[in-house]
Amino acid sequence: MTSRRSFLTGAGAAMVGASVVSKVGAASLPEAPVQSSAATVPPPAPSTGRPFNPVVTLNGWSLPWRMKDGVKEFHLVAEPVVRELAPGMKAHLWGYNGQSPGPTIEVVEGDRVRIFVTNKLPEQTSVHWHGQILPSGMDGVTGLSQPGIMPGKTWVYEFVAKHAGTFMYHPHADEMNQMAMGMMGFWVTHPKDPRQHAVDRDFVMLLNAYDIDPGSYTPRTNTMLDFNLWTFNSRVYPGIDPLVVRKDERVRIRVGNLTMTNHPIHLHGHRFEVTGTDGGWIPPTARWPEVTTDVAVGQMRAIEFIADNPGDWTFHCHKSHHTMNAMGHQVPNLIGVDHSGVAEKINDLIPGYMVMGDKGGSMGGMQMPLPENTLPMMAGRGPFGNVEMGGMFTVMKVREGLARGDFKDPGWYANPPGTLAREWIGDLPQAAQAPATPAAPGDAALTVRKPSGHSGH
Repeated sequence: MTSRRSFLTGAGAAMVGASVVSKVGAASLPEAPVQSSAATVPPPAPSTGRPFNPVVTLNGWSLPWRMKDGVKEFHLVAEPVVRELAPGMKAHLWGYNGQSPGPTIEVVEGDRVRIFVTNKLPEQTSVHWHGQILPSGMDGVTGLSQPGIMPGKTWVYEFVAKHAGTFMYHPHADEMNQMAMGMMGFWVTHPKDPRQHAVDRDFVMLLNAYDIDPGSYTPRTNTMLDFNLWTFNSRVYPGIDPLVVRKDERVRIRVGNLTMTNHPIHLHGHRFEVTGTDGGWIPPTARWPEVTTDVAVGQMRAIEFIADNPGDWTFHCHKSHHTMNAMGHQVPNLIGVDHSGVAEKINDLIPGYMVMGDKGGSMGGMQMPLPENTLPMMAGRGPFGNVEMGGMFTVMKVREGLARGDFKDPGWYANPPGTLAREWIGDLPQAAQAPATPAAPGDAALTVRKPSGHSGH
């Protein structure tokens, strides 16, 4: 963690003293720690308050608290931030405590929670505690349940975390701009009994999206669907850390969606059960098996599985445009078009021009200069060459022998002999033909070849 930075982006944002509006707020504020690194920070076990099994925020962190008179106190600061989306590209966003998304808040079912919110944005804001059951006046909807928090002011929210589960926080003030600028965070309420719903590794991530023109730094906040950067916790592949897991551990991944569209989240190499939603935990008898679960806008999903299959396994959104970076949406389809003659003429005007798209969209091995602060569409490198994905994509690395709580990247998986796909250089098998069906007298002859699988569908 770092000390608070004096650098603020945004139109005329200013550092001003906080004035607290409540009897509780008249006392000294808890510290507002800042995290500017985009690394995954595994949290330590709680040292105050009731015990719980902490979660791991992929490429993020959990917000520290202090205990005061039996109340768990947090301090959020809404402010402009600079977020590295991946090495080579940074974005000027709005977030909390130095990052977008903001730090994960972890409490225990039954905790009385007090959250101080200081506004260092150039406009009013609020915080809505998405999914929480609380008093109406603590719901954080500007104009309905409270006035907006004006720039330079600090407000305080206080309520009891009544239900264990997976939640979010975000503004309900100028939300088209503020959420499109990255203002959101994760909230986890743990059960009173740490043994309940216990897993070995518990990851959390928010799905968010940005439209940032090549060479620029600030998102276009009026975009509704044509985003060009789809992210896990405001990171795009290859900037997203892997999900490091020890073989045979029970793993939970909690996913929240605050983008403008749904995301079918798919895991390779394992089957999982959907065990939780933003409404709470699903009873064991009602859970269902999946390898892909759709997470709609404003929803949370928790999935669980036993990581019993060692290897490097893809975890990604299954919408193909969401696993690419810096996409242009007005590019024509040139597959099959012979424009070699045109390319020669263009090279006379622009030396070094390359033909693109006539054989498909693969960009493997293609090197070209990019605008400042822009990522290639597919930039990741794997053990066998280019990983032609970006955006909402990462790798789950299941390994034997990892220490508990070890989240260091173990490198690429060494496939055991005989388990790696390979090029075939022998003779190809001949396609089997079904015998011809004899024709009835007077009928035209008909040859039928019936599929051998799928029960004759």
